Amino acid sequence: MVSAKPVYCLGKAKPTKSESMPLDDKEQRILEEIERQFYEEDPQLARAVQKIERPSRIGPKLSLLGVVLGLVIVIAYVSNLWVAVGGFAVLVASATSLVNSLRLKGWGTEAKENQESPSE
Repeated sequence: MVSAKPVYCLGKAKPTKSESMPLDDKEQRILEEIERQFYEEDPQLARAVQKIERPSRIGPKLSLLGVVLGLVIVIAYVSNLWVAVGGFAVLVASATSLVNSLRLKGWGTEAKENQESPSE
């Protein structure tokens, strides 16, 4: 039987603990068999799929700009409630987008893995 390197999350070499889903032994064997067949039938497609990166819709720079802009609106228009609420909404949406784009780039995964692994 030929052993092949498994593809975990199309385009990612290794899933983080929060992304991985536990499989029982039977499911794991079925998945490995599917992956092996995939590599055998079309190795070029398998290599191409591994190289795919999921693009971020809004990059971290634009998200950071939105956070700063939202904060400036909240501070500048604190006397006008509805404008300040709108600025706060921009701030929250931009902060969420910033966190998601940084997670896609892999920020913070090393710290989580270090905290979860026991120190010797």
